[in-house]
Amino acid sequence: MSTAITRPIKKLLVANRGEIAIRILQSARELPDPPETFGLYTSNDSTHITLGRPDHALEIPSPATYMDIPTLVQLVKDRGIDTIHPGYGFLSESAEFAQQMWEQANCMVIGPGHSILKTTGDKLEAKKLAAQYNVPVLQAMKKPSENLEDVREFASKVGFPVMIKAADGGGGRGIRLVNSAAELQTAVQRCIAESPSGKVFAEKAAVNGFKHIEVQIVGDGKGGVKHVWERDCSMQRRFQKIVEVAPAVVEDRSTVAQVIAAAIRMAQGIDYLGLGTFEFLVNVDKKEFYFLEINPRIQVEHTISESIAGVDLVHEQLLLAQGLTDHTTELPITANTKPPSKFSVQLRLCAEDPHADFSLSTGKITQARFPNGNGVRVDTHIVRGAVVGSDFDNLLAKIIVTASSWPRVVAKARRALEDTEVVGVKTNLSLLRAVVADQAFESGTADNRWLEENIKRLLATGEKIGEGIQSLNAGLPAVDDSSDRPSSGGAAEGAMLRKGDAWSLSLSPVEASREEAPQNHHLRIEKILRNDFPDSLSAVVTFSTSGAGSQTFQMSLESTSASQAAVDSRHKKGDAKNKAHIILPMNGKLVEMLVEEGEEVEEGQVIAFVRQMKMELEVRSPRSGTVTWTLELEDEEGDDVEQGVLLAVLRDEHATISRVSKL
Repeated sequence: MSTAITRPIKKLLVANRGEIAIRILQSARELPDPPETFGLYTSNDSTHITLGRPDHALEIPSPATYMDIPTLVQLVKDRGIDTIHPGYGFLSESAEFAQQMWEQANCMVIGPGHSILKTTGDKLEAKKLAAQYNVPVLQAMKKPSENLEDVREFASKVGFPVMIKAADGGGGRGIRLVNSAAELQTAVQRCIAESPSGKVFAEKAAVNGFKHIEVQIVGDGKGGVKHVWERDCSMQRRFQKIVEVAPAVVEDRSTVAQVIAAAIRMAQGIDYLGLGTFEFLVNVDKKEFYFLEINPRIQVEHTISESIAGVDLVHEQLLLAQGLTDHTTELPITANTKPPSKFSVQLRLCAEDPHADFSLSTGKITQARFPNGNGVRVDTHIVRGAVVGSDFDNLLAKIIVTASSWPRVVAKARRALEDTEVVGVKTNLSLLRAVVADQAFESGTADNRWLEENIKRLLATGEKIGEGIQSLNAGLPAVDDSSDRPSSGGAAEGAMLRKGDAWSLSLSPVEASREEAPQNHHLRIEKILRNDFPDSLSAVVTFSTSGAGSQTFQMSLESTSASQAAVDSRHKKGDAKNKAHIILPMNGKLVEMLVEEGEEVEEGQVIAFVRQMKMELEVRSPRSGTVTWTLELEDEEGDDVEQGVLLAVLRDEHATISRVSKL
C-alpha cells in the first residue's frame, strides 16, 4: 500500500523554521555521509538559520512561501535538491505536496508516501483503516459535511456530548466539544470556518476519565514495525498539547499494551515507512480505548520518546528514508515490552496570554533565560533580541526533563521552570509552573479535560508561584546577561557607544545603476543622553553630507518589533477608559473591516477580523448601536496594527474578542 521512496540523500532541503528546523539540520550533519543542506528563512525570521547552520540559506519572499507548492517545486528543481524534510506543520501532511515533488521535481519528501498521506490526512478515512484492523473507534458520521442539519441529525441519534471536527484540521483548529443542542450551531459554524475543505464531521465524545495516549512507531516500509512506547498528552488547552509525558504514569499497563498493539497492527497493515504517531483516547480504569487519528510525521513531542529510549528519532528518520533499517534493532517489536526505567516530560513554553483566552503575544524578546543541568534539555530558536510576530506558531521553547523515576522528574520539572524567564512577550510560564506543582499531575490522574476544567485555579496558583520566585530573585546579586544576545547584537549594552565616536556612512540604493555614485555622510556623537543600546539610545549628534554643511540633531532610537507599515501607520490609538471605543487588544494584521460609518450593528455582530498566525480573531460589538467612526484600511491586503489601535466608535459600547479561523 505504501508509495514511499527510499534512496540516498545528497541534497536535503529543510522546509521548515524554528526549533524543528534546527533539530533536523543538526541530525543531518551527524549522518555517516552528511548531505548538502539547505534552509529557508524570511527577512524577519532567521534565527533558526543562524543556529542550525545549513550549507545554503535561502531567503523566501514571505511566510506564505512555506505553503506555496509551485514555488517550492521550482526552488528544488533550480538547485537540484533530491530530498525534503518537511518537519511538522506547514506541508508535512500534504499528499499533494509529496506527490508533486516526486512527479515534477524528482524530489523525495521524507515520510510514508503520498498514498499513506491521503489516508491518514483524512480523519474519517483513518477511522475506516482502524476498523479494518479491529481497532475500536468512536461512533462517527460516515462522511464529512458542510451542512449543519447533517451534524444535528447525527447528534440526535447518539446523544450529547459530541465532538465536532474538521475533516482536515489539526493543531487544535477545527475541534469543538459540544455538550448540548444549544451549543451545536455555533460549534459547527466555527469548525467549518477553521477547516481548509470547509467540511466537518461529528463523533461521540469520550469524556470523564479518558487520557490522550499516543504511540510512537517506526516502520521500514516493508511491514516491519517497531515502537518507542507511548506518550500521555492529556494536558491540553483548546485541544492543543502543552505538557507531555513518556511513558504514561499508570500502574496497570495492560490497556496501554493493547493500545500499542493496535498501533503496530495498523502500521504493519499499510507497510508504514518512517516515523508515525497513532493517537487514542484511553480509560485505564475501565480498560477501554478508542482510536483517534494518525500523524504521519515527526511530532513536536518526539523529544520525550527519544529521552526514555536513548535514540535520535530524526536521525532514524533520515536513515529510514535512505532504506537503511539495521539501526533500529534496539527498539522493541512486541507491545508488552516494558519501557525503560525512566520518565521524561516536555513543557511547551508559548508566547500567549493565558488570561486572554491564550491569544498570541507578539513583541521583541528582551531577555531569555532557559534552564540547564543534569537531565534538562531545551529545544529553542529563541535568543535575546528575537522577534515574535503573528505569522508563525507561538512556540518559544520545548523544555524537556528526564530522570530515573517519576518523583524525580516532577521535582526536576519544577526546578527547571523556576530557572526559566522570558521578558518582552507574555507567556504561559506561570500556567506550566502551576500544572507541574499540582497533585493531579504528580499522581498521574489528570485526564484530557482536567486542565481546562481547572484553568482559573491553575492560573491563580501560577501567579503565586511566580511572585515567590520574583521575591527570591530580588534578593540575589544581579548578573550581566549581555552575553546571551544574538551575535548580531554586538558587544555589551551601555559600553558600545561613547562621546566622540564617529562613523563614515556610504549609502547606495540596492537598485541603483553602476554609474550612480554612493552618497557619503558623516555622523559623530556629541553627547549621550541615554544609552540602553540596542534597546534604545538618545544622543546629540552632528550629521554632515558631502558638499553640505553640518547639522546638529537630537537622535532617539527605540527598538521595535512592529513592521515598517505599523510604524508608519496613521491609525490612532483608542482610549481604554472610553466605553464607546472598540480597541484591538493585541498586535496582528487587520485584514477586514465589516462595518461603515452610520451603519446599524446588532449585539454580537462581527465588525472586524484580525489575523494572528493561521488564526483570525473576531472583534464583536457588545450591543446594538450606530457606528459613528470606523478605521479605514491603508493596504487592501491588510494593515499591520499594534495593540491599542482604535477600530471603531459606537455610542457607549465596547467589544469582546473570540477566536475563529477563516483559513
